[in-house]
Amino acid sequence: MNLDTDQPAVPTVGVLETAALLRELTAGLIAVTDFDEALGALVRITRDAVAGVSFCGFTALRAGQPAAAAASDPRLAGLDDLRYGPDSPSMDAIRRREMVLSENLGRERRWPDWTPRAVDLGVHGVISAPLDVDDQVLGAINLYAGATDVLTTQHQLTAMLLAEHAGLLLAAVRDRARQIEVADERDASLLDRGVVGQAIGVIMTQRGCPAEEALEVLRSAAASLDIPLREVAERLVRTVSRAREN
Repeated sequence: MNLDTDQPAVPTVGVLETAALLRELTAGLIAVTDFDEALGALVRITRDAVAGVSFCGFTALRAGQPAAAAASDPRLAGLDDLRYGPDSPSMDAIRRREMVLSENLGRERRWPDWTPRAVDLGVHGVISAPLDVDDQVLGAINLYAGATDVLTTQHQLTAMLLAEHAGLLLAAVRDRARQIEVADERDASLLDRGVVGQAIGVIMTQRGCPAEEALEVLRSAAASLDIPLREVAERLVRTVSRAREN
């Protein structure tokens, strides 16, 4: 049996690094509810976890307009922010819906305004991978190298997997934020609604607490008794009314 020693080695280390990156991203974003906070965590974790990547950025569009940007290094924030103009690899990635690679920005001619600024900031290679957050938000994750010719096919694979995974995580962040917004609106409505509002007033008086805390007390009682919130409120109001009558 002949063994071909010239066959390239399987990039085991790269696979393990990518798996570790995706696990760390999941752990870092699984409970986040603020989109900007999630983007900050995304770029920091990616920069620290991917070998050969000196900086990381994120660019987002909402309804076709610049919506958010994040950078692992504040000095590079302008490279990811589309308010500085659409001439960038991230915008190309978003527009074309495919990965954009430049291994050596010193030889790059595609982004005549963006490239000199990037090189002046110490960026010499870039991968921009598009990702979909939801129907409203599109984005690109940008991996920046501080040296030329260090971005490999493994980096491209990592960027592709990262974009897919990050898109799902960021969509979940936006879903949680929407759920909180709906819950807040519902709470505001409950505070002024009939018997529930009366019960909240009773608890506020008894405990000397704000309305939001009183509502949580009412909810906890409903959960422990396994009955609807309104029924708990009715019972409390009836009890207090009878006590006053006596």
